[in-house]
Amino acid sequence: MKQHFGVDLTPLRTSPQYRRLYVAGFITALGSQATYVTIPFQLKGLTHSPLDVGALGLVELVPLVLCGLYGGVLADRMNRRRLIIAMETVLMVATATVLVNALVPRPQVWILYADAVVAAAASSVQRPSIEALNQTFVRHDQQRAASTLANIRYTTASIIGPALGGLVAVAVGPSAVYGANLVTFAMSIYLLSGLAHQLAPASLDDSDRAALRAGLSFLRARPDIVGTYIIDLLAMTLAFPVAMLPFVAARFHSTYALSLLYCGLPGGALLFTVVSGWTRRVHHYGRAVVASAAAWGLGIAVFGYCSSLWLVLAGLGVAGAADSLSGIFRSTMWNESIPPEIRGRMAGLEMISYSLGPTAGQFRAGVMAAWTSLRFSLTFGGLACTGSVGVVAAALPSLWRFDARSDVHVARVREARNRLESP
Repeated sequence: MKQHFGVDLTPLRTSPQYRRLYVAGFITALGSQATYVTIPFQLKGLTHSPLDVGALGLVELVPLVLCGLYGGVLADRMNRRRLIIAMETVLMVATATVLVNALVPRPQVWILYADAVVAAAASSVQRPSIEALNQTFVRHDQQRAASTLANIRYTTASIIGPALGGLVAVAVGPSAVYGANLVTFAMSIYLLSGLAHQLAPASLDDSDRAALRAGLSFLRARPDIVGTYIIDLLAMTLAFPVAMLPFVAARFHSTYALSLLYCGLPGGALLFTVVSGWTRRVHHYGRAVVASAAAWGLGIAVFGYCSSLWLVLAGLGVAGAADSLSGIFRSTMWNESIPPEIRGRMAGLEMISYSLGPTAGQFRAGVMAAWTSLRFSLTFGGLACTGSVGVVAAALPSLWRFDARSDVHVARVREARNRLESP
């Protein structure tokens, strides 16, 4: 069923389980995105230190890596539904803690850091199970449509959540945002509790370490999948611009400049996604990932170099559109060619690849801007991204050759899924 602007809504229409998981994820994302911008705002008001605010990202790194890996193992060994609800409950309790902290006369800074650690750990454990269930609930031939819908959900929440969170935090206070986020968690848990009970997807005979080794062995045999991880990590490390947006906005004498720039990436991604129906005709997923990462780098280079606010915004829009295209094809490639019994472990590794990059990218951009200049840091990073993904494509020919119509891994997963989905 193809709706307006070429967006295929079939997964939402045909799978009640996917629809419930999708809506729950959107509600959670709205509240979490609002809290995501509110905690740094509150920390800035308490410490008045850019270094203290920047340290939030650093304290998240270790739980993100360790819990992402372990969460992938758990996703392939445990009841995924139960694990998702348990981690959603942990996130809700963490939010309740920062709400209480915001309401006391003297809020404690360490509680905000502790919340960042707990939230990163719980989200990292939860995410692989969500990705694995997304694959399970959607038919094999609808995985690309589901990837597009996931992009729409993420970009919409990334626009609405921070905008509302920032407005409410300034006008009313951080406690109002945290309270609203508690409501979104309660709604999400209610929806998730209505999911069908899931059996553990794999045998528990092997140890967790053996299960992780099996996942890494699978990756060694799939350099095309590894290539998607490397390209996304390079693109984010070399050309992630968000931390520099306030400094770029300072070039312009417009009060709305910063707000416009914050909308640039998700706005470009959303606009592209709703007109992405033509991507159904693309079968060389690896080439699409390489091309989109190269376009991301060029968009960031334009963003960093230009002196016109509208050209700067256009560069961000192009980068956001390219990131959306990359996300569609990376997710489709993973869900169509990775067997369901190992999908959770791969989702844990995927999450690390696309989560570490932005943190490393913000650090790189800041250090290079301090050593050289803001313009050079952003322009060089964008061009270096475009060049490096070309090197990866040359070094991993299996990524460039990947064709969903003839790939043996896609055929095997399709056959296995068809056997499960047939009456």
